[in-house]
Amino acid sequence: MSKNLVKVGLVQMSCSPSPADNLAKATMFIRKAAEQGANIVSLQELFNTLYFCQTEDYAPFDFAEPIPGETTHALSALAKELGVVIVAPMFEKRAQGIYHNSAAVIDADGAYLGKYRKMHIPDDPGFYEKFYFTPGDLGFKAFKTKYATIGVLICWDQWYPEAARLTALKGAQILFYPTAIGWATMEKDPSVRAAQRDAWETIQRGHAVANGAFVAVANRVGTEHAPRSNEGLEFWGHSFVANPFGVTLAKASSDKEEILIAECDLAQIDFYRQHWPFLRDRRIDAYHDLAKRYLDET
Repeated sequence: MSKNLVKVGLVQMSCSPSPADNLAKATMFIRKAAEQGANIVSLQELFNTLYFCQTEDYAPFDFAEPIPGETTHALSALAKELGVVIVAPMFEKRAQGIYHNSAAVIDADGAYLGKYRKMHIPDDPGFYEKFYFTPGDLGFKAFKTKYATIGVLICWDQWYPEAARLTALKGAQILFYPTAIGWATMEKDPSVRAAQRDAWETIQRGHAVANGAFVAVANRVGTEHAPRSNEGLEFWGHSFVANPFGVTLAKASSDKEEILIAECDLAQIDFYRQHWPFLRDRRIDAYHDLAKRYLDET
């Protein structure tokens, strides 16, 4: 295989209340992805727990663990055995009282390359993440792995063009977006559901175009109910990979556990950036106001 060709594997799965069971399932899927030729495998946001942010409760803090720690050690051994890069999004306990929504990046030789901490933290009905997570303080990062230089951004980060841009400017060739997004179970209008999912896909394909980079999005599936409630979230799956011009290379189903494999030709990055030179034509002298919250009239 050409050194420019990289096979990306996305694990789309449902989760149970047992972190050990979720890790075992993810391990099985990573093995299957490697058997299908995947070089880089990404799990979904908070892959080894339920999406506990539907409510504010203290019990889920018990799920948090250090990074690196027990789970990353197990995945490091797996990465080394299979010769694959693993993106592992987890609930990180940084210190007593300080927690992050993070993702560990493990190279194909099992080396822990570092972590990304989610920068944008939502606080909406069903997504009460500010109760649990401290905003990331490591900035936007790119990780040089055996197969490609990759960036990791997590779920709510995917709506922010600034995050994609800064990660691409760090040298990321593939932007990974581990995700846990779905519809409220009370939302039954199919047109609303379709519009929400379409917006989610469009914004991320736009990041691919604007930055001349591949985008790989791993979402979960299944319905998870909030504790002591009939309401919950129906995760819409549709994990996908898009090329540097926003063309969808592969897309998963809306409701099935599966492994999505897509071949990414990194040589396309040069091609699209040469023909559509958005990075060349950026007016970096004119963007200072982006550091302001809002441009109030004076």
